[in-house]
Amino acid sequence: MTPPPKVLSIAGSDPSGGAGIQADLKTFSALGAYGMCVVTALTAQSTKGVTGVHPVPAGFVTEQLDTLLDDIAVDAVKIGMLADASVTAAVRACLEQLRAHESGTELPIVLDPVMVATSGDRLLADDAVAAVRDLVPLAGIITPNIPEAAVLLGCEPAGHVDEMLDQARRLVDAGARRVYLKGGHLDEGDRATDVYADADTCVAGWSERVDTRNTHGTGCTLSSALAALRPQRPDWMTTVTDAKRWLTDALHRADELQVGHGHGPVHHFHATWS
Repeated sequence: MTPPPKVLSIAGSDPSGGAGIQADLKTFSALGAYGMCVVTALTAQSTKGVTGVHPVPAGFVTEQLDTLLDDIAVDAVKIGMLADASVTAAVRACLEQLRAHESGTELPIVLDPVMVATSGDRLLADDAVAAVRDLVPLAGIITPNIPEAAVLLGCEPAGHVDEMLDQARRLVDAGARRVYLKGGHLDEGDRATDVYADADTCVAGWSERVDTRNTHGTGCTLSSALAALRPQRPDWMTTVTDAKRWLTDALHRADELQVGHGHGPVHHFHATWS
């Protein structure tokens, strides 16, 4: 048997289990990858919102990374919530070291620039925004939503698809290798539009908008799906297509879980639970 890809999540913890490292580990398992995690922040949150964020000291984030990577070779990395500038700098140093030891094959690094939760709660300190911008060129793909793309570019959020296409191109021009710009914040009725861009391509893709309030952790889940699938797919476009299809199915089944009184989680194990 071929061993499963070993995929690392560097992200914050969500006690409700719908987002953060908990969602990442569920996604990795559901998609046939062996999941590992380095915790960057503790949060007090539920399906109803975030009440507190406690960053892990940057030195201990570095210790987690050094200890893990001294033992296990990773096949892909997903980066989520980083909380503050010192933690972001610690993660950047690790990524630079990993890339320096690449042996011909690009290590898939998925950066989800987590700044605002689905509930609207701010998850990234102001001084960390510039530090996250510095991470962008190190990633294989970044997965901002519309508000996050606007923060990265220092502009107003896109209001329609043409502006999404323009902002995705601008992010590539600013140093991103690839961009998957999530359009869930656009009001497009029964469809949702996402944009994929790289140095040669900038295209919009439409999918069904699932009628559910249970969308907690969709961004975390999509980015971790990309990290889990990229070692198992021939290219990024196939990876993006398959990850989006899987997430749409997870949203279709989300109401079955009945978790919490707010925005509940998607159903990560929709394909395996009866």
